[in-house]
Amino acid sequence: MTQARTAATARPRAVVQRIDRRAWTPMVFLLPIIAVFVGFYAVPLAQTVYFSFTDFNGFSSDIHLVGLANYETIFTDSSLLTGLGFTLMFAIATTVLITVTAIPLAIMLNKKFLGRSLARSIFFFLGVPSLAILGLVWQYIFSPLNSGALNSALRALGLEPVPWLADSQLARICVIFVAVWAAVGWHATLYLAYMQAIPADLYEQSQVDGATGRQQFFHITLPQLVPAIVVSSFLLITGGLRVYDLPYAMTKGGPGHATNTITQSIIMKGLSQSDYGVGSALAVLFTLACLGVIAAQLRLAGSVSRRFA
Repeated sequence: MTQARTAATARPRAVVQRIDRRAWTPMVFLLPIIAVFVGFYAVPLAQTVYFSFTDFNGFSSDIHLVGLANYETIFTDSSLLTGLGFTLMFAIATTVLITVTAIPLAIMLNKKFLGRSLARSIFFFLGVPSLAILGLVWQYIFSPLNSGALNSALRALGLEPVPWLADSQLARICVIFVAVWAAVGWHATLYLAYMQAIPADLYEQSQVDGATGRQQFFHITLPQLVPAIVVSSFLLITGGLRVYDLPYAMTKGGPGHATNTITQSIIMKGLSQSDYGVGSALAVLFTLACLGVIAAQLRLAGSVSRRFA
């Protein structure tokens, strides 16, 4: 009788132990990821927040707390505010322009025509080279000098040269144009992959009902592409907010501070000018702004997805 009771009580304990092991097993596999996150993200972010309230210059060990002085410097520095404005403009403009260009391009590439595979490859490989290399190439094309590639072509046609990268507004337009040119093919390929997963029966039934091509696009194609639009816009917004290589390669942030970006300002303040406190404060504000933009985008994307679900 005693042995039977012992066996009966031992079974639930064994079951509980097996359940505990199953619950803790995933955590064991997550430990390396957690360690990497803490070591390479959480700790540096905490240090950046701390340095943003100090006068740390990146070298001296004599550190003093300065309160909100670094944040006040940011909101009174015109170059930093200009960089913030161009970064937001770049992120929004590239997201909108690439989206409205990539979807029609994907529709064209989805049709059957001679050389379709070659056309897909050409548009996809536009974004393969590094943006820094593309920036140097387009810097020569948009050079404001008479020897620039585009100005040479204009002179050959009897037209006056244009100060492409020497004018503030034109320089911003040129940088955004190159960013759109480089990324539109990759995002069109993304939309094309989603488009090929749309059942052909939907289009056939709509044709039987007499739907036009415009009606098929707005009532079939576009709703089916909502998940792709969410993914594409998320990548474009995050990439646009942290852009650095393309504007720096083309204009070095000029003329003046017209094409200066937040990332470039953080690097210049923290490394070149040894103003680590201001650079850290700028990084903290930029991180909070990115989190706010991403949260708003995810919420908007969720509402749009539920509407078309």
